[in-house]
Amino acid sequence: APALLLARRALGAAGAALPALPESHLVYLTPLKSNGEESRCQGEVWFAHQGGSLFVVTAADAWRAKAVAQGLKRARLWVGDYGVWTRARGAYRNAPEFMATAALETNAEVQASVLRQMAGKYAEDDWETWGPRFRSGLNDGARVMIRYALDA
Repeated sequence: APALLLARRALGAAGAALPALPESHLVYLTPLKSNGEESRCQGEVWFAHQGGSLFVVTAADAWRAKAVAQGLKRARLWVGDYGVWTRARGAYRNAPEFMATAALETNAEVQASVLRQMAGKYAEDDWETWGPRFRSGLNDGARVMIRYALDA
């Protein structure tokens, strides 16, 4: 019975997360270790939502990218804006959440589409600074794009 209750809770949270995506400018995420436990690495990131996946751009040497490279492809994501995760005191853990499977997104057309969406979404949030950094970083390998395919 406890497993059934956890499954229902996760399904309910995912059902609440999808409608929250258009309103949120942040998601919080953590990779899951091979034993299913959450990593100590957590953080808030800008994202784009397209076709059942969330996309983030991050430094190629960031823990998010390293986790995917090491085969830690499962992740938990929370939707909402609670500020910097270290000051949020875990408040994001009560937000609607998704489970997802991570992979590097290398398709240039998908990357361009995601960056165009982010440009509109974050126009008032320092995109004029971060947009060029994201573009040039994806071009020179300093940054990677990660696709988090949301579990149904």
